[in-house]
Parts: sequence; C-alpha cells; structure tokens
Amino acid sequence: MEFENITFPKGTTFLVTGAAGFIGSNLVNSLLDKGFKVRGLDNFSTGREINVEEFLDNPNYDFIKGDIRDSEVCLQACEGIDYVLHQAALGSVPRSMKEPLIYEDNNIKGTSNMMEAARLSGVKRFVYASSSSVYGDSPELPKIEGKEGNILSTYALTKMTNEQYGKLYTEVYGLECVGLRYFNVFGKRQDPDSQYAAVIPKFIKSILSDEPVEIYGDGEQSRDFTFIENVIQANLKSCLAPSEACGRAYNIAYGESITLNDLYKKIGVLLEREINPIYGPERAGDIKHSLADISNTKKFLSYEPHWDFETGFKLAVDWYKENLIIKQATNS
Repeated sequence: MEFENITFPKGTTFLVTGAAGFIGSNLVNSLLDKGFKVRGLDNFSTGREINVEEFLDNPNYDFIKGDIRDSEVCLQACEGIDYVLHQAALGSVPRSMKEPLIYEDNNIKGTSNMMEAARLSGVKRFVYASSSSVYGDSPELPKIEGKEGNILSTYALTKMTNEQYGKLYTEVYGLECVGLRYFNVFGKRQDPDSQYAAVIPKFIKSILSDEPVEIYGDGEQSRDFTFIENVIQANLKSCLAPSEACGRAYNIAYGESITLNDLYKKIGVLLEREINPIYGPERAGDIKHSLADISNTKKFLSYEPHWDFETGFKLAVDWYKENLIIKQATNS
C-alpha cells in the first residue's frame, strides 16, 4: 500500500478545512481509517452535510461548523492541532469570473486567516490547496513550477496570492507552509449536481441520465486528471517533508494528459452507452492544455503517484454508477 511508509507519532492531530467537500472529506476518511485524530471545519457553502455526517460517530473525529473568514473560528479550529490540511475555498473558474469579490473574501482572506491562526496556535505545518490554474496562458508543456504565464481568472489569482502568503509565512513568520497545485482531481464524492461541477462527474451523470453533454470548445483541450488517492498521499507526505521543502508550491498530478473528447468516449464505453456531445463556445478563463512535470514534487516531497488515470477512472465510474443509480431510484 502506498501509505505504509507514511508514519506519524501516536496522538498526532489533523485539522482538515473544507471537510465537507470532495477532497476534504476524502482526506478525513483516509486519516480516520489510519487511526488519527481529526477535526473538520466547513460552513457548507459548497460542501455537503452528508460528507460530514458519516464520520460523526467516530470518537477520533470532531467537527466545527464555521467560516474561515471568521478569525475567531480559525483560532478555535487550530487549537491543539499538529498539522493543518487546508482545502477550504471557493472553486470554479467560471464562477470566479462572474463573482470576483467573493473569491477574494473566501480564498485570500480566508486562507490568510487560517495561516495566522495556525501560526498563533503553534501548528507544525500548514499544507494548503493551490491549483494548476496559476500557470495561466503559459504554452509550455509540461507545466514546471517557476514558469507561470499571465493569470487568466480570478480563481487563479486567489491561488497565486495564497502561494505568496505561504512563502511569506514560511520565511518571515516561521510557519512551515507547503502549497499543492492540484491538477484536475477526480474520485468518489465529487459533486455532479453543482452548476459548476467538475467535468468527470458531470459527464458521468449526464450519460447515466441519457442526456447529451455540452463540451466547451472543440473538446481537444487536454487535462492531467489526478486520482484522489494521489492527492491524499501528497498531503500526508507534505507534512513530513524536510523543512527545506517549505515556502514553495508543487505540482500534484500523475503526469499524463487526455483530451475531453477521449475522456467522453471512455466514459461511454465503461457505461456501455453512446451519446454524442454538444459543442459550445469556449469558456473565459479556461486553460487549453494541462500537463504536469512532477519531478520537483518527487524530489522534495517524496511523492510517488501510484494511481494512474485508467485505474482511478474505473473506480470512480463504478462509484458513480452505484451512487447515482441509488439516488435516482430514491427520488423516483
């Protein structure tokens, strides 16, 4: 197993912000399975209560309903915590283009609140979610840290700002911060019902419902889709990486890419259904191609992604088949 060589002292406590979200709830699940003490924080603005409720009976878990924009809540959440895994944020590039100020409030102020609370509480390390969107209009492939282009969206700007805060808090305030530039994470619990749903659950739900999917642009845009288990590994290894690794952000991906057209075909094959997509205009702020160079991540974080796209993809499709069919049957 990929986590066997990741060990923490007995009694280690983790705070997972955004614990009701897709990535946050998977982190909570994994940490509790390993016997760690975990505190979750979420305000349910985008997270789902069901993702919290399933852990409430676990004696190693406690949950705070609260907002990272509230500095007092952040201090309460960080009390007695060894490691913060900060996932709380507003996602979605398209929404950020429509509502820029709420992204500044949540993603920038909220994250700086959490870093300050972690510093004041003596947290050992602060690991936070960044994004591949920070590469902007850089045409270079694969994407390498330090070779970013012009920012294309408000969402990307907030994540780049978070990285600057992480560098500052590491170098000036002594809080060891590690940023993780996620590349199109997918897996169980990813919400297919949001207006801004990620492409994989959105495609799966539409095809299971016999509805055509709209693909923005020509479908030849490519993405480095990253299975959730690789992301969990990256978060845990970031907690244990040498201090020299802190104050930086790293690509978290598998290192291979696939076009949306090919992705759509693969979903159809696995679901044994064939529905032609509908092509629409390109979306503002979207990056055309995404492929990560993970050499720095391997070097500094000892990251080794064991889950390739095909393996993770089959598991994700099976999970959605089971859970969406159950949901459809319950609602019928």
